[in-house]
Amino acid sequence: MKFVADFHLHSKYSRAVSNKMNATELATAGKLKGLNLLGTGDLQHPLYHKELKEKLKDQGNGFYEHNGNNFVLSTEISLAFSWGGKGRRVHTVLLFPNFEVGDQYVEAVKKWGRVDYDGRPIFGKSCVELAEMCFGISKDIMIIPAHCWTPYFGIFGSKSGFNSLKDAFQEHTKDIYAIETGMSSDPAMNWRLSQLDSVVPVSFSDSHSPYPWRLGREATVFDLKEPSYKEMVEAIKKKDKQKMLFTIETDPGYGKYHFDGHAACGFSCSPEETKKHGGKCPKCGRPLTIGVATRIEELADRPEGFVPKGAIPFKTLLPLSEIIGGVMKSGVATKQVWKEFNALVGAYGNELNVLIDAPYENMKHITYGRIADAIMKNREAKIKVKPGYDGEYGVPIFEEHETMGAVEKKQRSLTEF
Repeated sequence: MKFVADFHLHSKYSRAVSNKMNATELATAGKLKGLNLLGTGDLQHPLYHKELKEKLKDQGNGFYEHNGNNFVLSTEISLAFSWGGKGRRVHTVLLFPNFEVGDQYVEAVKKWGRVDYDGRPIFGKSCVELAEMCFGISKDIMIIPAHCWTPYFGIFGSKSGFNSLKDAFQEHTKDIYAIETGMSSDPAMNWRLSQLDSVVPVSFSDSHSPYPWRLGREATVFDLKEPSYKEMVEAIKKKDKQKMLFTIETDPGYGKYHFDGHAACGFSCSPEETKKHGGKCPKCGRPLTIGVATRIEELADRPEGFVPKGAIPFKTLLPLSEIIGGVMKSGVATKQVWKEFNALVGAYGNELNVLIDAPYENMKHITYGRIADAIMKNREAKIKVKPGYDGEYGVPIFEEHETMGAVEKKQRSLTEF
């Protein structure tokens, strides 16, 4: 059975998160997107933990059911600590095989500090201490470094990260099987580091809202013969291409930290330009926030285009709402964008079906021709993106001839005459 999974999510109990982020809303929004395996997020928050125990139905295989969708117990925590004479801040995604193990984790993490003030709490513990605690409870817990390249909270981030997994996890590195690419990188960028051959890149959304331009914008696709948490984890550990089919990635430029830059001055630049500027903003002279592209260049020991043996493939896709909005010159949440979105999703079942599989000729009978054209261009990863930087999202670029005029009409099907 095919599962499209997004495990990095937050609940309404996390800071700066939509009040709609709860298990019921997530299940419904996931179906709209095309996700059928979701992380719960925020497992250790006491109110959400109670809600999850009340709502989720144990399927006896490490997957839980609610409102017609499947869940895996998950959370993200923030580690803030000093290591090697430098302050470190690392976010990690954790996956749990069942509530028995999850409850043990919750009790253990309560000893580290408060868990009730934020769904993603901050602890003054190291990556090594996290690994010792988790694996002391169960080797079935998965630790996945989150958005691993982002400057402030990625394990390789320019501001507070490390230069290798081994530096961070020491003797526990052998028990780290996956890293989350984050929106500002993709697997191809990670393949350039031979040190990462021991792990597999996975992708999840880190969504703070249930809207389709956030939820599932990045995901990982599995094909599990006897669906279970154990089989899913084994597929990751073994890099099994028969069971871990591909990841879904946004263009790395769409992420908020792909290029270097200084948002306060509205300045961004490529790694090459950063060198010319001596790492300083040419407008104010302050240090630039060094983004993912530059960090990759700093640590890479392989050329662009290198593909390791047995690499899990990936698809590059921008969210459907961004495509429609770009063509219509309208915001992603406007009525006209929702109208076209709902027409397409109504015809093909969910957004990912539209983005990946919907036939071009059929789409032209459902939406505007230029939207259908843009969906096909998106499917081929040919939409240009002005790279994001220093916390600013990247911007998809549509040429004037690709956007719609006010009088353009939808192509009508012969059945309408």
